[in-house]
Amino acid sequence: MSMLTAQRLSRDLLSVRRSALEPATIENSRRCLLDLFSAAAAGFNTTPATALRSLASRRAGESRLWFSPLKASPEAAAMANSAAASALDLDDGHRWAGGHPGAAIIPASLAIGEKTGRSFGDVLVAVTVGYEAAVRIAAARDFNKLYALSTGRWSSYGVVAAAGWLRNVQPEQLAQALVIAGELSPWLIGSGFSRFMGNHVKEGIPWSTHLGLMALDMACEGMTGPLDLFDNSEHYDRDKMTKDFGAAWRIDGVYFKPYACCRWIHTALDALSSLLDTPRFTVAEIDGIEVHTVRRALTLNNHPEPSSLESAQYSFPFCLALLACDGPRSLLLLRPEHLERRDVTALAAKVRLVVDPELDGRFPAQCPARVIVHARGEVYSEQVDVPLGDPTRPLSNLTLARKFLLLTRQSIAGEPSKRFCRRVLSMDEGLPSSNLIDLMPLFQGGDMIRPINVQGGDHA
Repeated sequence: MSMLTAQRLSRDLLSVRRSALEPATIENSRRCLLDLFSAAAAGFNTTPATALRSLASRRAGESRLWFSPLKASPEAAAMANSAAASALDLDDGHRWAGGHPGAAIIPASLAIGEKTGRSFGDVLVAVTVGYEAAVRIAAARDFNKLYALSTGRWSSYGVVAAAGWLRNVQPEQLAQALVIAGELSPWLIGSGFSRFMGNHVKEGIPWSTHLGLMALDMACEGMTGPLDLFDNSEHYDRDKMTKDFGAAWRIDGVYFKPYACCRWIHTALDALSSLLDTPRFTVAEIDGIEVHTVRRALTLNNHPEPSSLESAQYSFPFCLALLACDGPRSLLLLRPEHLERRDVTALAAKVRLVVDPELDGRFPAQCPARVIVHARGEVYSEQVDVPLGDPTRPLSNLTLARKFLLLTRQSIAGEPSKRFCRRVLSMDEGLPSSNLIDLMPLFQGGDMIRPINVQGGDHA
């Protein structure tokens, strides 16, 4: 019997060694860590993060809950840290996968790295392995047949791979863990039709993080799953999962976010920002805004008056209006008080979305947008095909560090945050991975983060 796809992929994933990775790939792994810590800092005091941190603290263990003195079991800590990292939609993503691998893989990798005493260099490799598994499997799906694109339906694959690599499991155990995770992944049935997109469950990433670690434990205890899960050609392109393994690493294609909202909105935000940079009209003179975009963008809730931060993250009209009124920095960290802004919601009501067939044909490889502003009896237009933060329009290490400092500046004294940024980007790979977490600064008050003022200054 020929080797099944799960078996072949598991063999390849476990064969990865540090010597096979270029310095630029390891650098990208470090960048993913720093950016994910920024997202977790931003989401630290949100309802899902505080709720899961409270639940995790009841599960005794030695894995740190980030920015807090609390500890928990690796599974609980990874889930809680994932909740903080994914709460505000500021976490990294990958266009091929159509979602956010880092918010699951990085918390799990660090939690298992702490537990097993692996080096920081090992964690960097494990993160690379996790992204490779998650993105390859997610990209192999048929996007046109998907009921929903929620990350939680596939991010557990990356957790299984990263944790399995750190634990030195056998290929057959990893293969079983992958298909167990796939079979038990959250269905997230409401994400395809619910009017309440602005809920705390969102894409189910924290639960998928927990599931991935549990699936690996289950497989190591002898449980089995549908080992041919990936061999149904109606659902997966098997070649995309296994072809040219090691020729290029998927983590090198990650994007980072300058705005805390759905990535599908970012090209429109960049286009509007460009139009506003030229003083041809004021915000008060705007009569209407048209956004020509892809069909999937219209499946977001797009409420001009969102009732929650989660709802705001999925609203073209609200995000565009907030950027117009307060500038790009305002979208680095959405805050509850933004929802009460009458000037913002009034402008949001003037935003109209239009499906453009030509732009739609580029999805999911791209999610371009053309923004047309009607003001002073004139029409102003700008199109952006690739948003800021993509590999072809990258954010520098300095910008990623500045993002972290901005998101922590009123909760952590400046120098500890700067030292931590430097440590993430330059820590010796031979040191224990726990050293990084031990040096993570705590928020003032121990387990709370105060809202920050993100107005003014350079765009991060």
